[in-house]
Amino acid sequence: MKNADIKNLSAGDIQAQLAEAKAQYSKLKLAHAISPIENPIQIKDLRRTIARLNTELTNKQ
Repeated sequence: MKNADIKNLSAGDIQAQLAEAKAQYSKLKLAHAISPIENPIQIKDLRRTIARLNTELTNKQ
């Protein structure tokens, strides 16, 4: 998710996206621990998206 997309979301939407991203991140980490996933860069991208969401949520509060 891009920064411009995140800035247009409301605080409630950001919290919903954050919960979804964290759940997806934990699933990817577990799948990668069991057997290597095809594109491990997805984990890094998702971690960065979570950080972007947290930053914007802090700015909106």
